[in-house]
Formats: sequence, C-alpha cells, structure tokens
Amino acid sequence: MPTRKSSGGRKKSGGRKYGKAASKSVKSAMHREKRGTLKSGKGGEGGTVKSRKQAIAIGLSEARKKGAKVPKKKSS
Repeated sequence: MPTRKSSGGRKKSGGRKYGKAASKSVKSAMHREKRGTLKSGKGGEGGTVKSRKQAIAIGLSEARKKGAKVPKKKSS
C-alpha cells in the first residue's frame, strides 16, 4: 500500500479564489486601460491609468463594490 505525503499539516481550501464576475470586471478594466479611458481616483479625477497593476487593482475594487467573490485586501 503506497504511503501518502503530508502537506506540512496545512489543509488546502477547495474552490475558486476569485469568482467569474471578478474576472470579467478585471478584464473590462484592462481593456479600458489599453484604450486609455480608464481613470483613477474618485469620480475619475485622478488622471489616466498607465500601469497594468493599477488597472487590475481598479478592476478588483469595482468587483468588490458589485459584491463579486474577491478575497479581502491585505492590510499592510
């Protein structure tokens, strides 16, 4: 009988980390960033977004506001 390898005592949680709605929201934000229409800040007053990372963050933020399945922000 083969022996099982332990994963260091940690239990893996199953399922998706991000929901499909979150993925759709990020995809939309990335597309708007490429076209140059994605704005940062409240009401889009912060200027045009240039960074991919910033576009992803905005997409996830929009998904959170809509109630999509997105993990909580890490507190720094």
